[in-house]
Amino acid sequence: MSDLRSLYQEIILDHNKNPRNFGVLDDANRVIEGYNPLCGDRYTIYLKLEDDVIQEIKFSGVGCAISKASASVMTTVLKGKTVPEAEAWFEKFHALVTHPSGEDADGASLGKLAAFAGVSEFPARVKCATLAWHSLKGALRSSATSVSTE
Repeated sequence: MSDLRSLYQEIILDHNKNPRNFGVLDDANRVIEGYNPLCGDRYTIYLKLEDDVIQEIKFSGVGCAISKASASVMTTVLKGKTVPEAEAWFEKFHALVTHPSGEDADGASLGKLAAFAGVSEFPARVKCATLAWHSLKGALRSSATSVSTE
């Protein structure tokens, strides 16, 4: 049971129940849908980029607690960041959830994202945690209208 408690930390539960930046961004200039066919999570990421800076970011859709919380925290962290900064955050987050116990991640520099360190202990949940992030990466590159975890 302690493994599940470490996975569903208070931050994850809070962002799942009260997601930040949830909804449609009508004036978005980048929109991408992300889909995880293994579990059915599906989110749309909306970005308003101006001069290579994320002025506004929102998400909508449905998914498990991990995917929703990850998308919510991601939007709070990345608002106001440049595209290169957002890409660097992607790399940090991806390392956190894919390395055992987040061993290569600097928890202090990750802030609330450090709550997702326990995901690395549950390989099936990594795709849930990274769905919004992979969608974001596609939107930043403006190369696609959808991404999949498969």
